[in-house]
Amino acid sequence: MLFRSLLAFCLILYATLTWSQPAWRPDKPVEIIVPTGASGINDANARLMQKSLQELKLVPTPVLVNNKPGGNQSLAVVHLNLHPNDAHYLLYATATIFTNQIAGVTPLHYADFTPLALLLVDYSVITVAANSPIKSMRDLVERLRADPESISFGVVARGGPNHLAAAQAMRSAGIDAKKLKVVVFKTNAESLTAVIGGHIHAVVSSVSAALPQVQAGNARMIGVTAPQRIGGTGGSIANVPTMREQGIDAVGISNWRGIFGAKGITPAQIAFWEEAIGKTTGADDWKKQLETNNLASRFLRSREFAKYLEAEYNSTRTVMSDLGLVK
Repeated sequence: MLFRSLLAFCLILYATLTWSQPAWRPDKPVEIIVPTGASGINDANARLMQKSLQELKLVPTPVLVNNKPGGNQSLAVVHLNLHPNDAHYLLYATATIFTNQIAGVTPLHYADFTPLALLLVDYSVITVAANSPIKSMRDLVERLRADPESISFGVVARGGPNHLAAAQAMRSAGIDAKKLKVVVFKTNAESLTAVIGGHIHAVVSSVSAALPQVQAGNARMIGVTAPQRIGGTGGSIANVPTMREQGIDAVGISNWRGIFGAKGITPAQIAFWEEAIGKTTGADDWKKQLETNNLASRFLRSREFAKYLEAEYNSTRTVMSDLGLVK
């Protein structure tokens, strides 16, 4: 009886101490690491998140944006890896966190970090010049079947998410993706300028990257990898058919954006960032920015995000293996 009484007392004392502990909150400046330069949609989204975290008083300390471009976005991952167990560092991550590791650019695996939340999906699209004779994915596929090297595709990274999405689409259409003629540019803006000038035939990019030239009337989108049409009624690309509508299976690799924390952070720290990030993605400014850029909002918490990442990683590795890009 004495032993049972002591055990019960200890359990009650433990529970009381645990429940009385305050939830974790940042106690020093928070850093959002962005893997691209101080321009473009990634930087804009990160700075909007910074603004919401501070204006909504979700974080009691200053929030800073640290742009770490370079190494095909691998320098940002290396920077986060320098701060294990520290929940004050967040990485605004793209799907290159997969491709860099699979291609041997970096030994750091996405599982070396803590997935906190999926933010959005930016689907890939194939764009041609406004005056191009290629009017649809069927036109493109017919030319490629006749000669896989007859079409030059502009991309910003060989083995990047957009290149892989195009390879997956062509594979579905019965075309050897290894034979595609791929031209690498530093930026999507450069590749779109090249297609408008007639130097290449098509560009594979994110929807948001191609949108300005399409809205200006200089280019046309012929197929998007989204599972259904995006943009909504009256949207900028609401009339662009999906590849699936045109008989091509290109769903499975997406250009997602998410937030990672450092390795080894605690469940309480994960819970804090899940809540804070969820509230920023529910803010009107965030919703408006995504709608303006035809980005698909898709918030997932840490556990669901981890499952999403596993499926995306496996699809990405399969396509990269087919292209001979696995090292």
